[in-house]
Amino acid sequence: MGRKAKYRINLTAAEQVVLEKLIRRQTAPQHQVKRAKIILMANVEGATNQAICDKLGIYKAEVTNWTKRWIERAGEPIEQRLADLPRSGRPDTITAEQWCLIFALACEKPEDHGRPISHWSSDELADEALKQGIVGSLSSGHLRKVLKKNSATSPQPLLVKRQSR
Repeated sequence: MGRKAKYRINLTAAEQVVLEKLIRRQTAPQHQVKRAKIILMANVEGATNQAICDKLGIYKAEVTNWTKRWIERAGEPIEQRLADLPRSGRPDTITAEQWCLIFALACEKPEDHGRPISHWSSDELADEALKQGIVGSLSSGHLRKVLKKNSATSPQPLLVKRQSR
């Protein structure tokens, strides 16, 4: 058979019902379904991590990781116990309020700000946002990406594509 699992799962009847419902739910994210299956299989008496990974086609480390996390997060709701941990990373340097001000600026006419152009370019808009003190630094490339990502919700484009020279 194999060694017993390092992290022993003992589900309550209520937890088992919730996990089984989650697995059957057609709209459930697949990563949560897989994690729920790991926990349910680890609850079965005598199931080894190797047996679980063979059945699900995953690595043993993933089984260990999720059974350990299930036990460590015992006080949390089931959906949170199956969720990813928050990722570290560089915090946003531009707040939502600042982006709103930049979007509002993009909706204004450049002529109103002393710009001799009819439509904003990303260079001009970034420069004007810096000039007005909305942000301390902003690259035109980053601004262009954010505006493009948010343009699906806008009725008209906020920027004009630059003509090649």
